[in-house]
Amino acid sequence: MELSEIQAGLSNSDFQYRLKSIAALKAFDPETAVPILIATLKDREFLVRSFVARGLGTQQTAESFAALLEMVKFDDTPNVRAEAANSLSLFGKVSVSHLVSVFCQDDHWLVRRSILAALEELDCPGELVEICTAALTGDDLTVQEAAIDTLGSLVNSSHHAAVLTQLLTLVRSASSRLRARVALALQKFDEPQAQEALIELRQDSAHQVVAATLEDLFHQ
Repeated sequence: MELSEIQAGLSNSDFQYRLKSIAALKAFDPETAVPILIATLKDREFLVRSFVARGLGTQQTAESFAALLEMVKFDDTPNVRAEAANSLSLFGKVSVSHLVSVFCQDDHWLVRRSILAALEELDCPGELVEICTAALTGDDLTVQEAAIDTLGSLVNSSHHAAVLTQLLTLVRSASSRLRARVALALQKFDEPQAQEALIELRQDSAHQVVAATLEDLFHQ
């Protein structure tokens, strides 16, 4: 698609044409594409803004990074903020502190799940422990479950002891879903405290928790 066609598409009242134009910008260099993407940050259709966020993640400049920060903090649609978070993570370690800050300020489950997944790819165990701790004080069960899974994945990190301590505090959670996730995570730890907690969880009143404690046996 020629640049003139892209510009015409972006002016079309039918958002499908705007989507095609945004997608076509991937064929252009950042010097050309980024200013056009930034000019479309406030498009009235959230799908178009999501495409813009995706495009800014692949066209990496200081300007695109700043634009993504604006989107992840201020866009009124969680889907767009989540897409912007994913794109920010593509910039690597420089994005980590920003994503942690957004996680602590934005309590929408989709944004938080996106940031959790993104930071797992960036080798930053300390920051992961920080946001998992924040997640576990929140109200969304799916985010809490994801946080427990993430903590379990840090068994071989330098934060091993802190992770185990955090998991042990959840053994008697009021939620059987969380207790089941804890049981799965604790099976990765060899410490006596972890094994004692698993013995307790094998006596749990919820069958899914008991099943989770036996998960390792089914895969031996």
